[in-house]
Amino acid sequence: MTAAAMARAARRGPAAKARKPARQARGGDSRLPIDAQVEAAVAALKKASTRNDRANLKRFGITAEKVLGVSMANIQRLAKELGRSHELAAALWDTGWYEARLLTAFVDEPDRVTAAQMERWCRDFDNWGICDTLCFKLFDRSPHAWTKVAQWHGRPEEFVKRTAFALIASLALHDRQAPDAKFIESLRYIEGAASDDRNFVKKGVSWALRAVGRRNRALNREAIAVARRLADSTEPAARWIGKGALRELTSPAVRRGVDGRAAASTTFKD
Repeated sequence: MTAAAMARAARRGPAAKARKPARQARGGDSRLPIDAQVEAAVAALKKASTRNDRANLKRFGITAEKVLGVSMANIQRLAKELGRSHELAAALWDTGWYEARLLTAFVDEPDRVTAAQMERWCRDFDNWGICDTLCFKLFDRSPHAWTKVAQWHGRPEEFVKRTAFALIASLALHDRQAPDAKFIESLRYIEGAASDDRNFVKKGVSWALRAVGRRNRALNREAIAVARRLADSTEPAARWIGKGALRELTSPAVRRGVDGRAAASTTFKD
């Protein structure tokens, strides 16, 4: 039973369970109040939770105050049932459940995500899973994405700072319109943050550097230059980031990839 159907059944009584559910409206059953939609969505998440998925959260180092243990596949399946709704996403976030917050990455409407909302949600990030999922599936599609990178890359909070670099990595993969100049500027942010030895910042910076260097031939050269400087650093975190990025970005596989994209771009222009 879908989350929307569960909410209707709860409101109408046991007899309603035998009826064929009505066609679902965009954003779940929009005829229901938002709180009823949230209640149904959380009930569906609880039903999908398993002991194994809860154990996986610990295994992957994901900690949160309120967790159910639901696989990403089941979260995405529920998101398809619900559809897109900015209002529903905001209400799901406010439940505090880790899985409900993951759900917002697939339910919210990127064009309606506000800068204030991004700031508020980012301050709530308490693990790499919520940070990276929101960046990779929602924040990087927001019109405020690049502004937030510029604001967050120097912030002292560990997960706010990681968000800036997870967002750079996500933009490098998804923003096909951004000019190289934006990524060259982001390389300065990467180099400036590379000495931060906090685990989640360090890994976010590494991800961002490697993603920028995979984008095209010109950015590959720029990213390799940064990686070489970091690899020679006396700072342990910077050296770790630089050596790892250098191995990846100079590898034959990555070089073939960026050369192939350059060739395809030339062919298209011709």
